[in-house]
This record gives sequence, structure tokens and C-alpha cells, in this order.
Amino acid sequence: MTRRRSFLLSAAALGVATAVRAQPAGAVHRVALLVPATTPNEAAFLQALRELGYAEGRNLVIDRRSADGDFARLPGLAADTVRSRPDVIVAFVTQASIAVKQATTSTPVVMVAVADPVASGLVTSLARPDGNVTGTSAQAASVAGKQLDLIRELRPRAARVAVLWNPANAVFQEQSIREARAGAVRLGIELRLFDARSAADLDPAIAAIAAARPDAVLVVGEPLFVANASRLADRLRERRLLAVGGTRAYAPAGMLATYGPDLAESARRAASYVDKILKGTRPGDLPVELATKYELVVNMTTARALGIAVPPTLLARADEVIQ
Repeated sequence: MTRRRSFLLSAAALGVATAVRAQPAGAVHRVALLVPATTPNEAAFLQALRELGYAEGRNLVIDRRSADGDFARLPGLAADTVRSRPDVIVAFVTQASIAVKQATTSTPVVMVAVADPVASGLVTSLARPDGNVTGTSAQAASVAGKQLDLIRELRPRAARVAVLWNPANAVFQEQSIREARAGAVRLGIELRLFDARSAADLDPAIAAIAAARPDAVLVVGEPLFVANASRLADRLRERRLLAVGGTRAYAPAGMLATYGPDLAESARRAASYVDKILKGTRPGDLPVELATKYELVVNMTTARALGIAVPPTLLARADEVIQ
């Protein structure tokens, strides 16, 4: 059972589509998807496309490619995607978006939930992207310090925090680590990094973290970790490790708490960009949309299993409490 708190979203730059829009008779659009690993946010994107009037088998063809967690495959997959000559390429998160930008300067590209598209070199500015790339930015890296604040609320004396990250997802992960280090200095917390580049690395990484006996674990938002969220949460709980993460999907899987941008909403908003581009708008004329919704989720089942007393003030702020 879950408890959700309602909230009011500010108006987004492109507006929210509320009705199915008619498409030109006979037009069939080819949209390519490039993802580092399977993500539930794909479903949110595709549902939003359907709400905008696009249906596979009628006026839409989806060409999907996944790196299955191996980021080294992204450049090759991006090149294959460009060669397939889609109308629009939709690239999920930073590293996939960079790979596509390096593969084409002409095919329209819609990025989804990129952390910092300007710093990543994907666009020249948020208001005026120019070039062939635009889309949504989740600013996920910037909240790493707040995730450390959350750890301190759950364990006030936490002084040593292990950070699980994936160096293969270089740009976003390094941005996240930089933000986490700044937060750690502010809070007087010692960070120790543990890396996992593939699913096979997860169990050894958790074993190494447990052996280091940290006060808590920060699990960086990461497609590889999301794809293995249940397994990862199980291993952390078995070792009785208090774990906080940067992606909502971690909490239902069994981690204690998560705080970060609503990535599903960023994916839904990306569908609006695809719609506008297919109707003739140039990508460079569409401002990048920043995340407006951030979610705090607490898993009370895990809290009870770990013997963690979650402060009532934290529960009162939570957007969702998993019982």
C-alpha cells in the first residue's frame, strides 16, 4: 500500500497535452529509441506518445536499441540508429544522448532526463539549444547533496558513507560524484567510492561495502542499477545497510529511501518534443525543459527490517510512503 501526497506543478515550457491530436492522414513516422538499459520511463514516454495521437501499426514505427547496461556499446548503437534514417531519435539519459550527438548533426534528437545538457556539451544554452538536439533535463546530479541530507535525517550521526556508482557512465556519474563530494564537505561526511560497471560487479561491490562498515550507502541514479534494483536492494538489506538512492525506482525495490527528480515525468514531457518536431518545428528552436517535480519516497517495510526510526517530520514531507 502507498500514500501519495498531491502537489501542484508549475506550467511547463511546452504546455501539457490533454487531448489526442489528429495526425495527417497516411503519415507514418519513424521514431528511434536509444537506451543504456531497460527503464520503466520508456513506458511513460510511449504512453504520452499515444495520448498525442501516435499509435504503432497505424502512424508510428518504433525502432528501439538498448546497450543492456554496457555503456561501451552506445557509440556503435548510435551510429546504427542514425543509419536507419529515423525521423527523430529519442536518447534516454546523458551518455546515450552524447553518443547520438556525436553520430549526427542533422537528424533531430530528443534527449530524455539529461543531468546537465549545457555542461555535457549537448546544447549551447537551455533557452536556445541551436543545433539538432533538445529535450528534457532532470538535473539529477545536482541533488546528490540533498540525498546526503536525507541520510543524516535517517541516521543523524552518520559520518562515513559508501557511494555506489558506475564509472562507465562517465559524464553523469562524475557530475553526481562532484555534487556528492561538495555535500559531504558541507556536512562533514567522509565518502568512499565503490564502483560497479556491470551486473556481475554488483554482488562483489556490496560485499566490499559491507566489509568497509559504513554508516550508510548512497546509490547514485544509474540505468544499470535501476535494471537490477530488486537484486541490489536485496543484497543491501541482507547486509543490513541503510541505503538511500537518487532514483525513485529504488524504493519500491526495497531501498530505504529515495530523493530525486520525477524521471517518468521527464520522459512524458519528451513526447511533446517529438510531436512538435514531427509537425515541423526545428529542435534548436525548442527550449530545454527542466524538471519541476522532485519526489521523496520512503520504504517503511525496509525501515522496520533495519530497525530505523524514520522521523515523523520526514514522513510528513514524503510524496510516497511504502508500507
